Amino acid sequence: SAYIFSCICLLYLSHQNDGCRTLPLSMHVGFDSLPDQLLKKSIKQGFCFNILCIGETGIGKSALMSSLFNTNFEDSPSTHFLPSVRLRAQSYEIQESNVLLKLTFVKTVGFGDQVNKADSYLPIVDYIDAQFEAYLEEELKVMRSLFSYHDTRIHVCLYFISPTGRSLKNIDLLTMRSLDSKVNIIPVIGKADSISKTELQEFKKKIMTELVTNGIQIYQFPTDDETVSEMNTITNGHLPFAVVGSMEKVKIGNKMVRARQYPWGIVKVENESHCDTVKLRRMLCTNMEDLREKTCAYYELYRRCRLEKLGCKDVGPENEPVSLQEVFEAKRLEFFLEMERKEEEIKQRFVQRVNEKAAMLEEAEQQATLENRLHREVLSHNTWRYLKDKYMWHLGTWFSGGVGSDGLTVVFHDLKGLSMSK
Repeated sequence: SAYIFSCICLLYLSHQNDGCRTLPLSMHVGFDSLPDQLLKKSIKQGFCFNILCIGETGIGKSALMSSLFNTNFEDSPSTHFLPSVRLRAQSYEIQESNVLLKLTFVKTVGFGDQVNKADSYLPIVDYIDAQFEAYLEEELKVMRSLFSYHDTRIHVCLYFISPTGRSLKNIDLLTMRSLDSKVNIIPVIGKADSISKTELQEFKKKIMTELVTNGIQIYQFPTDDETVSEMNTITNGHLPFAVVGSMEKVKIGNKMVRARQYPWGIVKVENESHCDTVKLRRMLCTNMEDLREKTCAYYELYRRCRLEKLGCKDVGPENEPVSLQEVFEAKRLEFFLEMERKEEEIKQRFVQRVNEKAAMLEEAEQQATLENRLHREVLSHNTWRYLKDKYMWHLGTWFSGGVGSDGLTVVFHDLKGLSMSK
């Protein structure tokens, strides 16, 4: 078996690179243990899977998550009176056999509760971009550790559609259209037990028609793998999934099963004739690695756009290859030239402001000098009139013989001194 595995590997490599020669092995080498090494390493590290649930308050997001993973996730009830949409992330570690899964469950809080719902999708887009940005920052670090880094990128988005039985709402179309280039979207009909089976089938067809009409891309389970091709092809025809979740268990016969109990009967979560919850779980587990790979593709698109904004490109103006060092040196030179230009602008602006301030001070000084001169002239004129009037009064009194000439002499000298000062 080792020899067969080696031949398969060499045959695959020969198809990947025609320049390599295929050589037979004369004896066992040992590199056929590489898959086992990778398996042990992956099991030891554990696997990461992040789910984003988008839907109106009370549509059953937490109940479905608990039903999918056969556990009860602790969650507090949400209010309908939040001013804006928020996202709440909860991380758990669950283990099945010897496989550890680091599960992060992110759900929207207050989605669809606002009067103006036009911007309800923006916090969701910002959250997804923030996880991409955090991964990019870790990737670009000098001392990076992607192996131990907890990946928070969203691998799948379960979009809960209200079971109205009519059509998709405008907020649904707007939100999914803004997310289909960033995340794998799987539409689900929440609380599907609230409408009849006939209405449910018509509603499913109407939803898929509206998605195609509006050009919204949802996740299609891959059909290129022969082992799951038939199952995935059939399951793609069941989209969107009609799901039912329950936090409680009901005793049916001798077993306790997850179900929703009504006066008219019991809806079993694990019964595929009642809902598609089991189908959704099976598809998530079967195609989990494909969802993770598609997320990496979405991240690569985000990464390329971010690096292009920073000026990093693989080719030059004439499509010639450009090395990273050349790009760095070009950006460094551009940065220094820009800094010099801004520094010169700041200097010129500073000189201009100094000149403007000096001109203002000079003008203020001239204005103050003019006002002071006018004030002195007015004061001198008023003093002259006062002394003149006083002199005339003393003169009149002297002519009438009421007073002596001493007061008249004093006023005369004051008038003479004021006249000389002028």
